[in-house]
Amino acid sequence: MYWYEIESNLIPLEQEPPPERPAVVLLTSEELFRQPQLSGLERALRHTPAARDVRICKAEARSDYLSGTLILPRMTKSGVRLTYGYLITRARVVLVDDTGSLQSHLKHFVKERLFVGQGTGRFFYELLEQLIAKDLHHLEEIEDQIQMLEDEVLSGEFERFSASMTGLRKSTMAWFRYYSQLGDVACRLRENQNGFFSGGEQQLFHMFDDRVGRLREESRLLREYCAQVQTMFQSEIDIRQNRTMKILTVVTTIFLPLSLLAGWYGMNFRGMPELSWRYGYPAVIAVSIAVVFISLWICKKRKFW
Repeated sequence: MYWYEIESNLIPLEQEPPPERPAVVLLTSEELFRQPQLSGLERALRHTPAARDVRICKAEARSDYLSGTLILPRMTKSGVRLTYGYLITRARVVLVDDTGSLQSHLKHFVKERLFVGQGTGRFFYELLEQLIAKDLHHLEEIEDQIQMLEDEVLSGEFERFSASMTGLRKSTMAWFRYYSQLGDVACRLRENQNGFFSGGEQQLFHMFDDRVGRLREESRLLREYCAQVQTMFQSEIDIRQNRTMKILTVVTTIFLPLSLLAGWYGMNFRGMPELSWRYGYPAVIAVSIAVVFISLWICKKRKFW
């Protein structure tokens, strides 16, 4: 459990401050499960979501608190999804995190002496801004990966396309869903149903909502870009298949008359004069060769290949 006092900067504390002083407390799901005795949070703390139970981003307002969850489309180095629970009152922000990533953000606030205002609303706004600060760079990296796949399709390299595109489509879908849900959280914060936030803090949440909207639009464009590259890939596959079918059609057309000749002379009826003719066999060979060359000439003249 870590305590921080909210003044103009975030100040680490060794113990819980008085209830009237705005502060942040960081817990793990296990610590939350043990229901610690925190002054001013006796009733609200049991409504704080545990990080391990997070499935979506949401915010729920009640008369004396606002609680919710955040789930980011990113993983820790050990492959664990970043999920947080939170609860906000007039003088407290309760954060629940099992990965240690929020602790890194709070240490960054302290080290850089970032301005966090003197209220829970301004602090939570700054925390949300920290969570999306590098998202545009990450979306640009996804765009670069899509462009690489597009170049590979144009150069005819299809070996790793399907697996790579499947991963990118899942990633862009996860980011788009994340920003859609985060936009709903920003709207709920901006509504200020329980009156926790000042007019300036509401304006900050409005700015955050606009920024999330732009990121959501970027992720939507990336989804469309993936679909376009997928369509291009399918078109290239169809073109290759059409070329193959064209070659097979030409070969079939050339050898169809030869099959007819073989069928005629394979019937072995009596009275076929060519069977006893001395030059019958060479004549059939000559006719077959002539049929092949004539067929090739016709196909080339009609630009069948």
